[in-house]
Amino acid sequence: MKRFDTITLKIWEKHGIKQAGFWTVLVGDSNMALYYMLQWDSLADREAKWNIFQADPNWHSARAETEKNGPIVAKVVNSFLQPTSFSSVK
Repeated sequence: MKRFDTITLKIWEKHGIKQAGFWTVLVGDSNMALYYMLQWDSLADREAKWNIFQADPNWHSARAETEKNGPIVAKVVNSFLQPTSFSSVK
């Protein structure tokens, strides 16, 4: 979480990547899980911005520094959600 708070969010902002929220598990199977949602205008918008972020040398160096003692992320799962017709969030 510290890397998101102090590094990743700044790099995302630089590339126009907008977060919709971050959550940890208060009650449930794992208090080590971190969930977040990102806002995209389209899948093409996501692809373009994410690729630029992934190629950013500042991200590469920050990631290498924060993982010098080993990976800090065990698993990443991506889902692309589509709101229902009755969803309050579109």
